[in-house]
Amino acid sequence: MSPNKPQVSVLGLGMMGSALAAAFLKAGHPVTVWNRSPAKTGPLVAQGALPAETAAEAVAAGNTVVVCLLTNDNVQELFDTLGDAVSGKTLVNLTNGTPAQARELSAWATQHGADYLDGGIMAVPQMIGGPHAYVFYSGPQQTFEAHRETLAVLGGTKFAGTDPGLAALNDLALLTGMYGMVLGVMQAFALVRTENIPATEFSELLVPWISAMLAGAPEWAKAVDSGEHLTDVSSLAVNQAAFPNFLATFRDQGVSPELFEPFQAILDRAIEQGYEADGLSRIADLLKK
Repeated sequence: MSPNKPQVSVLGLGMMGSALAAAFLKAGHPVTVWNRSPAKTGPLVAQGALPAETAAEAVAAGNTVVVCLLTNDNVQELFDTLGDAVSGKTLVNLTNGTPAQARELSAWATQHGADYLDGGIMAVPQMIGGPHAYVFYSGPQQTFEAHRETLAVLGGTKFAGTDPGLAALNDLALLTGMYGMVLGVMQAFALVRTENIPATEFSELLVPWISAMLAGAPEWAKAVDSGEHLTDVSSLAVNQAAFPNFLATFRDQGVSPELFEPFQAILDRAIEQGYEADGLSRIADLLKK
């Protein structure tokens, strides 16, 4: 612990909150920790953290207050109990939530005299402090720059913008891509297992295939940004004609088509609206309400 390092308080000691606190300790910061269940402070106290009996006591101990709870509803409940005790502090909320929630929490912090940064952690707890972890931050840029060095002990720092909701937006957008991939992988595993093909064996084919397909993402992005979706690779008309084969095979093999049925509806709508010659990048526009 270095007396020259800024004092940090960490509120919330689940797996992620504990990893955050441990990273600050490892970097030499004086760290005060608080959790609704006091027993969770034990391992961090053993590493040099100071336990706080109340959240208000933890807030009073550090100028930088890092919050990592289960939901932003929990964060708002906690903030409401703290009230003006947060005045003069910098609140760094690293709880997963929505852009709208981040904006509401930022407005609450301003009303109570605190600076507020919202964050989106792109890592699992075991990655915190390592070379592959990074965190999105959004809020006042001056506040971000003032605390950047302290926050960098958690991983890379990416400033998403002054709108407090942008960190959450980037976080959820990246997770959207991840979940879409996971759902497709699980559907593929379910399908091959109907013929007793081991998922481990099939994954050796699936991983390089998905990697090769993802190489097209930058070109899709250019099409989305430019609005020019014409393609000579695989048109929406071709995809619409072929996609019923997927749904039929799922049903024939005893696999639920529920994850993929909505995509057929989008393809049908694309053709109805005259986009048959466009590529799959057109879907980004079709998903807008």
